[in-house]
Amino acid sequence: MIDFGQARQQMVERQIAGRGLHDPVMLAAMKRVPREAFVPENLRNAAYDDGPLPIGEGQTISQPYIVALMAEAAGVDRHDRVLEIGTGSGYAAAVLGEMAAHVDTIERHPPLAEGARETLERLHYRNVDVHIGDGALGWPQAAPYDVILASAGGPGVPAAWREQLAIGGRLVMPVGMSHRRQYLIRIVRCGEDEYEEEKLGAVQFVPLIGEQGWHDAQDQPAWPNDTQDGRAFHRRITTAQRIAEAAELLPDIDDPSFGALFDRFADKRIVLIGEATHGTSEFYRARAAITRRLIDAHGFTMVAIEGDWPDAAVVDRQVRGLPPSKDAEPAFTRFPMWMWRNVEVADFLTWLREHNARKPPLHRAGFCGLDIYSLSASIAAVLKYLDEVDPEAALVARERYGCLEPWRQEPEVYGRWALDDDFKRCEGA
Repeated sequence: MIDFGQARQQMVERQIAGRGLHDPVMLAAMKRVPREAFVPENLRNAAYDDGPLPIGEGQTISQPYIVALMAEAAGVDRHDRVLEIGTGSGYAAAVLGEMAAHVDTIERHPPLAEGARETLERLHYRNVDVHIGDGALGWPQAAPYDVILASAGGPGVPAAWREQLAIGGRLVMPVGMSHRRQYLIRIVRCGEDEYEEEKLGAVQFVPLIGEQGWHDAQDQPAWPNDTQDGRAFHRRITTAQRIAEAAELLPDIDDPSFGALFDRFADKRIVLIGEATHGTSEFYRARAAITRRLIDAHGFTMVAIEGDWPDAAVVDRQVRGLPPSKDAEPAFTRFPMWMWRNVEVADFLTWLREHNARKPPLHRAGFCGLDIYSLSASIAAVLKYLDEVDPEAALVARERYGCLEPWRQEPEVYGRWALDDDFKRCEGA
């Protein structure tokens, strides 16, 4: 038997707070609303899974994180009057009811509206009114609203919603020319005819059907019927679709807003930046732009590369303004030198040196390599370090490195011979 209270607590901690949402009012609301009460009986064990679930009529109960994201993005306050478009199961309306003074929620499918109304009444949400109608037209009878949230995506923001939004009000909805390509946007009404708009990221919602939305349901996703379990529901979405849903359009690499898009990782201790080609200018420039932003705006202090440790150590001393080592050789002059000895990396290192020059020594960002491709130089660096800090360990290391000595200057020869079982003797050491 699932402990729904514990599952709800873990859902808030891992799926919501763990992803960087911190509004205490929203988190408290998510902890109080029993999501299991809003899903079909056969899916209750999946109520706190990290994803949407089918609720009938071709509709879904949204992923918990999306409900939390929209509520936090809208800045819902206990004095606010909220209009929700797309009641569905009533779950999001209940969360909003915990946060706001009053919620009007509209559903175009009568069976869903009636079911949501019954559930909300049973759970004593007296400040939530469920209406049946065309959500694309809003609910002018009770306008204006401090917040309007939509759980369905349209090709644009309906004019009716803009008109029903109070001055200073916030509107959050998915917008896109297809349910497979939508973006969550936030609009703030700053004046009678003045609106500010911000894009929050890629999402996928059911389509907004109505007079000021889509005119029919032909573009709706094919959700399974209620008799299917949660796993069958998730299998209907292909890997390609999931990638398309998660993808975000990026500005030009040289646009200052490019790096700012990665501020979402500012609170992480380690950020891994991959690149698909090991050698295109665009990837190297993009990686540099992201890294500059994390260092300059968020205080990251180390760049760790897939490159040789001894070579990177030479560069590290340069970028941190330290005198060069007496026995240092030019960095990255052997294969695969094109990975690091290129103009894009040189430009980044020039920036990093200039950045560090403005910082006290203990706050300068370093540059280190994680690999030991360069067999001879890496052995020498390890032994030099151990000679200084642990001479006994240095003796052991020299003994174990001994079997590599014949190939120290030609590691590729050892690499070839190591395919033979007789030449695998160094592996254990």
